Amino acid sequence: MDHLPLSDVPMLVSAINFLLRDEEFDNLDQICYNFGVERAEIERILASGGFAYSEQLNKVR
Repeated sequence: MDHLPLSDVPMLVSAINFLLRDEEFDNLDQICYNFGVERAEIERILASGGFAYSEQLNKVR
C-alpha cells in the first residue's frame, strides 16, 4: 500500500484494520509514521464517519 485512502472513510477504516490485523504494524502510531500522516488528522477523519481507533482492541470500530 502506497498511501492511506484519506478521502474515503470506509476504505480508510478497512486499510487501517488490514494493516493492524496482518501484523504489518503494531499500532496506529506506527501507521501514521510510515505514511507521514498526523495521528490527529486520521482520528479526525475517522470521527467524521463515526469511527474511532481503540488502543485496547488495536482496531478501528
